[in-house]
Amino acid sequence: MHHPPRRFLAELKLPAQPEMISAAKRTASSLGSVVGFSLEDIDELNIAVAQACDSAITAGREAWGDDATLKLAFWSTDRGLEVEVQAMQPKVVPIRRPPAVVHDEAFDRIANEMIRCFVDDFRSALGPNRVRFKLVKYLIG
Repeated sequence: MHHPPRRFLAELKLPAQPEMISAAKRTASSLGSVVGFSLEDIDELNIAVAQACDSAITAGREAWGDDATLKLAFWSTDRGLEVEVQAMQPKVVPIRRPPAVVHDEAFDRIANEMIRCFVDDFRSALGPNRVRFKLVKYLIG
């Protein structure tokens, strides 16, 4: 499968806390504007980025507690914008682990389907040290 060439735009690292989602959305809005998205496309991108961040934050906090990191990377392509959203294990994992949380797989499926409604391509991957979501939004035209 041929992937269009991409150009790195920005990387954002934040504490994996829900109140940081607004910073991620502002960055996505600004970069969506830079690549030429319409206001409607920017709104759709924001919804998808917010949901991906929320899902990554939840997964990161379940795995590593409140010290997990939220990382977003943005690339432009000749077709649009690629966004990678990750929850990453903290550099130092606290000795005392947070209590286990019952994971709701049905909620994850619904969240992922919601993201798919607003972007053109969406993939997720779980690993031992990170949770990754890749969103692709294409320019129309």
